This record gives sequence, structure tokens and C-alpha cells, in this order.
Amino acid sequence: MIETSVLIVSKNRKLELEKTISILEGYIDKEKHELLVFLDGCTDNSIVLKQNFPWVLWEESSKSVGASRARNILYKQARGEILIGLDDDAHPLDENFIDKVKQVFKAYENIGVIAFNEIRGVFESDEKALKHNLEKNEYLCSEFVGCGFAIKKNVYQSTNGFPVWMDIYGEEACVSIEVINNGYDILYTSAISVNHRLDKNVRKKQGNNYFRFGRQLRNSGFYFLVYYRYPIKSILKLFARNFMKYAILDFNYFITYITTVFIFLTRFPKIWLCHRQSVANKTLIKKRRLPLPGK
Repeated sequence: MIETSVLIVSKNRKLELEKTISILEGYIDKEKHELLVFLDGCTDNSIVLKQNFPWVLWEESSKSVGASRARNILYKQARGEILIGLDDDAHPLDENFIDKVKQVFKAYENIGVIAFNEIRGVFESDEKALKHNLEKNEYLCSEFVGCGFAIKKNVYQSTNGFPVWMDIYGEEACVSIEVINNGYDILYTSAISVNHRLDKNVRKKQGNNYFRFGRQLRNSGFYFLVYYRYPIKSILKLFARNFMKYAILDFNYFITYITTVFIFLTRFPKIWLCHRQSVANKTLIKKRRLPLPGK
């Protein structure tokens, strides 16, 4: 019987994905746990990993559908009662991370999601990575981060899942607000850590900051549109603030901003008509009062 499902969505990070799977292979019991990987329109020959790791359950799309839609598809295939989400470039720093997840869920009945402690950077060893985990914290928080979290399957199924109306950047916030609206809590704990092997300098050189800016701006606007009862004021403030903070100071940000505004206005009617489901006002108040994970 499968108790726990570990799920990863990957796009064009063959070496990082291979490293993560290799680490996980030594941590999981294949009779009780399963690993599911979605290859999202990969063009870097990531598909050869299917031959190297035949025990992994693979899903793939020849065309990229985006991280959120890929997660939506993948999580429906999971058989475990606990779903653990990881990024393709993130791995647990504890061999017994699944046992720790189970202990937390057992200790706190109303916890629906566990947000893992994210340790960013490339380190020579896991021991050196763990040296950055000096503070011991555990508290209720407002959302989780996709690079490392666990969610009870029944809690995930009580939501609409990862949204199909966005591609990447912001999908965790959508699941989080639905989890809270359904009466569950999200717990951040430093007792379970993942090393997010993120090289900020490399990503900056690749121009990812502009791509992320556009996606986060667009998806934040859609987030307000879907979940807020009266979203217009929040949307206007969002776009005004980002114009003054980014677009007015950098030409590339400006072009990204204008493109994002156009796309947002174009998709506004469909999002409003097909996906809008405003949450209770008490949910918004509770979420605003809670801290972010790891802060």
C-alpha cells in the first residue's frame, strides 16, 4: 500500500532532476512510497532519465503546459494519503523526512499543509547546508513554497488543486488560500529542511528576473480577481505599485509591464466568468495576519 507520494514537475533541468531523484532513491521505501515526475515540454533530453530510473512514475507533455497545470495533472495520479511536493532542484536534507512529516501531521490534527524550511544555495555537502538552519521555529503561516511542502491528500482534494488558469509563479498561494478557507492550517517548521540548489547569479544572467516579474504581476492580479470579493481596488494598487517600483526605472521591466497589462486585460473576462470563487472575508483577514513561511 502506498502511503506517501513525492511529486516533482521539471522543465529543462535534466542534471538537477537527476541529482534530486538519485538522492530520493536512497531515502524512500519503494513499497510504501512513490515518486511521480512530470516532464513539462522538456527539450534538453530529460526523457532519457526514464530509462535510468524505471521505478519512477513518469508523466510528460511534448508541449509545455506550465508548472501549475502540470502539478494539477500530476497530483491527480498520486496514490498516497500524504503528498510531498519538491522542485526539481531541491532535495530533503533529512533521510527520514517522510517520517518527520507523518509525525507533524499526527501531532497537529488541524494542520493541512506543512511548509518545509528552505535553505537556498549551492553547498559542498548537506552538512554545510544544514549549518544555515540554526534557528528552530515552528508556527502557523499564510502559505507554503513549492520547493518543499507536504499536504494531506484529502485536504488537497478539498480545494480546486493547483490552478489551471496560471502557468508558473503564484500557484502555491492559490492552494494556500483555499486550504485556509476550508478551515485547515498551514504550519511552517524548521525541523524539515530542503536545500533549494538555487544559483541566483546564474538565473539573473539568464534574464529570469524579467520573466518572473511579468508572471508574478499577472498572476497576482488574477489571484485578486479570483479570490477577492471586491478585487478591483487591490488590482489597481498592485499594478500602480509595480509600475512605480520597477517599470518606470528599467526599460526591460517597462516592456514586460506593458505586455503583462495587455495579457491581463485580454484574459480578464474568461478568468472572471470561469474561475472566480471569492473566499470568506474572515479568510482574507486570517491570511493577512499570518506570517510568510521562513520569515
